[in-house]
Amino acid sequence: MNSVAVNVSDDVSQVEEPWRPTVERLRTSCREELPGYKEVMAFGMPTDEVGGSPEIAFAKQARYLSRYIMKPGVLDAHRAELRGLNVGKGCVRDRRPDQIDWSLVGVLLRETAESAERPC
Repeated sequence: MNSVAVNVSDDVSQVEEPWRPTVERLRTSCREELPGYKEVMAFGMPTDEVGGSPEIAFAKQARYLSRYIMKPGVLDAHRAELRGLNVGKGCVRDRRPDQIDWSLVGVLLRETAESAERPC
């Protein structure tokens, strides 16, 4: 489900409860942990990019919140900590807001910003 919002603020404001506070917190975490990144709407979702290259994105889907970590090495280094969640090649899917480990979110964002790896 891609958003038709023209900017991230509009996209976040359209998220329904009980997910809106979670999406707002995720957006704030991205802004705090990704200095120098530009917040844009890309691929129909809020995306943080640097140098025109998307590295982090998220979207509230019908049944879950998808968090995209586009540097495979960053996500792979934390797969054990994500056990029990629906984790794909570059996506973590949370079915409930209380599933999110916010300290791990911060680690994933910081490691993304620090990694010299090319995003996929």
